[in-house]
Amino acid sequence: MALRERGSQMKQLSKKDLEHLQGMFPVGTRVELITMNDIQAPPVGTCGTVQYVDALGDIGILWDNGSRLSIVLEAGDQIRRV
Repeated sequence: MALRERGSQMKQLSKKDLEHLQGMFPVGTRVELITMNDIQAPPVGTCGTVQYVDALGDIGILWDNGSRLSIVLEAGDQIRRV
């Protein structure tokens, strides 16, 4: 599970919301970074592969540059499917 370091409270998604997010970003989905609110974020435009969606709604991604930072949608991070 991804650690929350961006001021968000830890709150699990409902089962319905989690299933919806997992359906949008199934394991193996290729994505491109639009924006990430993290000082160690990969450059905008970096692509990666979804590894998991956890109960908090964080999307774990193995970025093509070797980074493994998760996307935190509620913190304003954005990705798109490619």
